[in-house]
Amino acid sequence: MSLYVALQMDPIEDVSINGDSTFRLGLEAEVRGHRLFQYTADRLSYSEGRIMARGRHITLRRELGNHVTFGDWVDVDLAEFDVVWLRQDPPFDMGYITTTHLLERVHPDTYVVNDPFWVRNCPEKLLVLDFPDLTPPTLITRDLEQIRAFRERHGDFILKPLYGNGGVGIFHMRPDDPNLSSLVETFLANSREPIIAQKYLPAVVKGDKRIILVDGEPVGAINRVPAAGEARSNMHVGGRPEKIGLTEREHDICTRIGPVLREKGLIFTGIDVIDGWLTEINVTSPTGIQELERFDGINAAALIWEAIERRLGEKGPE
Repeated sequence: MSLYVALQMDPIEDVSINGDSTFRLGLEAEVRGHRLFQYTADRLSYSEGRIMARGRHITLRRELGNHVTFGDWVDVDLAEFDVVWLRQDPPFDMGYITTTHLLERVHPDTYVVNDPFWVRNCPEKLLVLDFPDLTPPTLITRDLEQIRAFRERHGDFILKPLYGNGGVGIFHMRPDDPNLSSLVETFLANSREPIIAQKYLPAVVKGDKRIILVDGEPVGAINRVPAAGEARSNMHVGGRPEKIGLTEREHDICTRIGPVLREKGLIFTGIDVIDGWLTEINVTSPTGIQELERFDGINAAALIWEAIERRLGEKGPE
């Protein structure tokens, strides 16, 4: 099955070829005989009933400094494609949400991965609320007094923006930290969104596990260990990836959430687990498949494409 594939992503010329998951998915697509087209989210548009994108056909290679060859700039109708990947990084703002509304107008005739309706309705830090027994104590609010009461109940806690990513804006707040009021005021002044507070899990110093799921099934995991003196384990801010397996508890978590992900068409997801507690379900542009492949030899990109091809096969001929 040869597919015509569009990658909606951040500029591909700037990615880390040894870490970026979208780049790895593109390489695997080419191995499977698929044609690639790439555009950025700001070049997606609605024009008189058609969903259009301005971008370029691309050829990829794992060659540092020379990893992409571009064709000419062209305007394309996304209805011409078999698959569109929704892979630009957050922030999950109204610009991001608008792209999901536009892509929903071509899906599923053009198969959008992950399903744009459910990407919009399953933000990473909110979908976990469907599984309160699997998550650490959590508070979402703009009320400083509620946050103070949460600190009284739980002591150390993590404070972070509800729609952030990559470890940006995450703070480890201690019971005696005098900056709480000022920090909350800063959050509220810069955004109309609520803040999320979550009980601090001391075991995070040993790692925050990223588990990769493909069509709801776990395929492997990596451990992300914070740098010395850091509260954040994200690889964007210096977290160190390590080889690791899954515990029985983590298999149980995947068994609980897997059918939900599968039902919602969330083909490629990455969940974050600390000490057996589910903290996030990443559906926008999860990462980690290149590290998993290096550590365990698991070609998650191939498994993801197999799941997509299987879904397209179930649709039958147009």
